[in-house]
Amino acid sequence: MINALESSSLRPYLIRALYEWCTDNGFTPYLAVQVDETVQVPREYVKNGEIVLNVSYDATSSLKLGNDYIEFKARFAGTARDISVPVGRVVAIYARENGQGMAFPSVVAPVSSDEPAASPAEEPRVMQLVADEAEDRAVEPGAADVAQAEEGPAGDPPKPGGNGGRPALKRVK
Repeated sequence: MINALESSSLRPYLIRALYEWCTDNGFTPYLAVQVDETVQVPREYVKNGEIVLNVSYDATSSLKLGNDYIEFKARFAGTARDISVPVGRVVAIYARENGQGMAFPSVVAPVSSDEPAASPAEEPRVMQLVADEAEDRAVEPGAADVAQAEEGPAGDPPKPGGNGGRPALKRVK
């Protein structure tokens, strides 16, 4: 019998289940990813250490939702790119149209070797993402150049009147 410490992570199974739920219901699945050196994405679209990716069938090719990595090919500004995301860096998966999905605990690197990393036993939370704000952060392959033109060059502060491009999460029980 396998104990809780030896069992595999629940995160990849929940990601696959929510991806399937989105596609079965005609929704567009988006992944919010906390970017670090292990994440292979176009860095020019990373904002505040995060990127939101459209992982729908129409936006990707060769999509593999594995236990360790999510891998696919997508076009950004007309250029085909290979994308590779460690499952542990996914902080949310949700439907673009209604914001329903699930948020996972953020991965926090330990400050020193004496401090443990974030506990993998923390439970994921079902969240309601405000859909309008989620769309503002998403990177649509093929339309990324339009999003870049609207937001200005990387590193520019958000335009006045905006909320900083950060979606609000609401707990759904």
